[in-house]
Amino acid sequence: MEKGFQSSSKNRFRLANQKKIKANTSSYYSRKKRKIFFRELWINRINSATKLYGLNFSKFLNFCKKSKIQLNRKVLAQLIIYESKNFFEIFELYLI
Repeated sequence: MEKGFQSSSKNRFRLANQKKIKANTSSYYSRKKRKIFFRELWINRINSATKLYGLNFSKFLNFCKKSKIQLNRKVLAQLIIYESKNFFEIFELYLI
């Protein structure tokens, strides 16, 4: 009936069906939570990097929009981690 379940829940239809429904709702919830977690992580990384220059995250995003920098939070956070020198050069060019 259902692969991956243990004991009688893999052989009995009603039990297997209930477990399948429960697993689907849990996976939906977990996918949403993962997106929220990564968004918070990116915001924290950007905020900590911009605090070196005395700005907070919201002011930094406002300056980015005014300067027409169209990088999303994920890309900005990756720039901070992997290309921090380039990020701070961009930061100084456009914002300061």
